[in-house]
Amino acid sequence: MRLRSLLFVPADSERKYAKATGVGADVLILDLEDSVAPGRKAFARDAVKALLGSGEADWSFLVRINPFGTGLTLEDLAAVVRPGLDGILVPKVNGIEDVDLVSHYVDVLEVATGITPGHVKLLVVATETPAAMIGFNGYARKNKRLVAMTWGAEDLGAALGALTNKEADGSWTFPYQVARAQCLFAAGAAGAAALETLYADFKDQNGLAESCKIARRDGFVGRIAIHPDQVATINTCFTPSEADLEHARRVVAAFAANPEIGTVGIDGKMYDMPHLVAARRTLASVGEGSPNG
Repeated sequence: MRLRSLLFVPADSERKYAKATGVGADVLILDLEDSVAPGRKAFARDAVKALLGSGEADWSFLVRINPFGTGLTLEDLAAVVRPGLDGILVPKVNGIEDVDLVSHYVDVLEVATGITPGHVKLLVVATETPAAMIGFNGYARKNKRLVAMTWGAEDLGAALGALTNKEADGSWTFPYQVARAQCLFAAGAAGAAALETLYADFKDQNGLAESCKIARRDGFVGRIAIHPDQVATINTCFTPSEADLEHARRVVAAFAANPEIGTVGIDGKMYDMPHLVAARRTLASVGEGSPNG
């Protein structure tokens, strides 16, 4: 599952879904949560069921379910875990225990619907509740289905009673810088991909590109998109350049040629094991090998 760009689409909008399928997103997230009004939840589930398995696609098919506490989670899972589904985005998780619980439900539903066991992956929004912010160390024990983690500031800010989560210059205030960093660290501990949160101003392509460059610099490998016009920019920013790939190939080849040493010299610079790890990740992001070698 490639995870550069993940585009949200309201599950009850056939028009928006049709547009989304042609913009080049790696993942479409059919949303059953915030973008669907309470009175249309059942309609949205039925719409997702009709779309699943409707044909081959060049993107992965995810569904964002409603979180625990709404009384809708099990109905969502029962409706959407069926052939054609690639993953579930779980919002407002409080920690690894919530991930494990969803994973157990999916274990049963895969068997019941004839899906290859383990096929449906889990992605989580890891910072939307105060409880989540003090439970990150649990992700170190991992979950076999968890492949990616992202973060969000709006629900967390609402839960904390924050007047705003942004400084005057548009940067995150300190509590939300912490949330972003914690998500990045927890994803590393979980062996999962870290995905940057959405960029709200979908008309500001320059601002989006700069934000994506910073995210990639820090270790995020992809980003949530809230509008189709953001997808191309996100894909470009999170795709290694040919120069990046060639350098990564040289680093990997140098270590392969010298398996008994921990450092190698390339063009007058020394490279050690962290550089090898980074090079493998760069190549894995375009399907050249595994991040673990």
